[in-house]
Amino acid sequence: MPLAELFGPENFGQPAHGREAPLPRIAPTPSEKARALPMPPLDWTPEVEAATAQLYARVQNVIPPVEWPFMAPYVKAINELKRERDAVILAHNYQTPEIFHCVSDIVGDSLQLAIEATKVKASTIIQCGVHFMAETSKILSPEKRVLIPDSRAGCSLASSITGADIRLLREKFPGVPVVAYVNTSADVKAEVDICCTSSNAVQVVESLGADRVIMVPDQYLARYVASQTKVKIIAWKGACEVHERFTGDELRVYREADPSVKIIAHPECPPDVLAEADFTGSTAHMINWVKTRHPKRVVMITECSMADNVQAELPDVEMVRPCNLCPHMKRITLAKILDSLVYLREEVTVDPAIIAPARRSVERMINLKN
Repeated sequence: MPLAELFGPENFGQPAHGREAPLPRIAPTPSEKARALPMPPLDWTPEVEAATAQLYARVQNVIPPVEWPFMAPYVKAINELKRERDAVILAHNYQTPEIFHCVSDIVGDSLQLAIEATKVKASTIIQCGVHFMAETSKILSPEKRVLIPDSRAGCSLASSITGADIRLLREKFPGVPVVAYVNTSADVKAEVDICCTSSNAVQVVESLGADRVIMVPDQYLARYVASQTKVKIIAWKGACEVHERFTGDELRVYREADPSVKIIAHPECPPDVLAEADFTGSTAHMINWVKTRHPKRVVMITECSMADNVQAELPDVEMVRPCNLCPHMKRITLAKILDSLVYLREEVTVDPAIIAPARRSVERMINLKN
């Protein structure tokens, strides 16, 4: 079924809203200095080499030996300091291999990280992902300190819509339930009925028992959901700046070069891309598909660091990489993670007035029966 309607900021006569990113900070603030730990040495030594050898074995297929001496001192320092800080590191599938495989405690897609955030026992969460993910962890665990190594790590989807836009949509479509993709800010989550991820979007929409549903902010995910259900979808004109760049023509070139290649795509991609794919699914579902099917050659149509992370685990599967990097995910680095642990920066806060309603929409998603 095609989308019932598509709306964007221009329909309401107002510009798109986004969080203004704070200016980068080089020197620690006075409060950070007061609670700082000593910065550990970052030299490549035989001790560091021995301490990280097992970790390097996990990523040796995707990280050249010449690069590891620059990464290993950070890896060792982070793994030691997170224990001292009673911190746990949550990392999204789009993080680079040295983060994903060598310093993270919990990895996964947005749904997995949202669920695991509720189970974390540590007093501090370091979110290696983008800002809305850190906000979600804070919403679910308001008593915990949540840090993001770089608060400028945003999201084109999250910046495309605000809580005020949701209120205007409700005025235009009274009584129609609203579903928000988790790639949204806390104030949007506080205004909607339920959240969804790319892995459970169809299930969430159909769980509402309505013949029409408003779905924000990803127009392409909404189009995909509309093709999978009889529910009429009213969508928002947002898009992921990474997935939107892929084209069906690009994929046909790969197919013509090797008809045996398997193409798997994320539902944030445009419809012509999904039409060319052998499988469409969330990052977690894409990873599981490759692990289960074990294709000889595969093209992953999503942020390309995920292909590196899968390649590290499946060296015999050839990853053909049409590499679109997320500039926001790549703001998270080993050096910034170490700064987070040393200085306890940058702390994510959410207005207490919106935590409760935002939490309801997220927990309603998590508590859906499979």
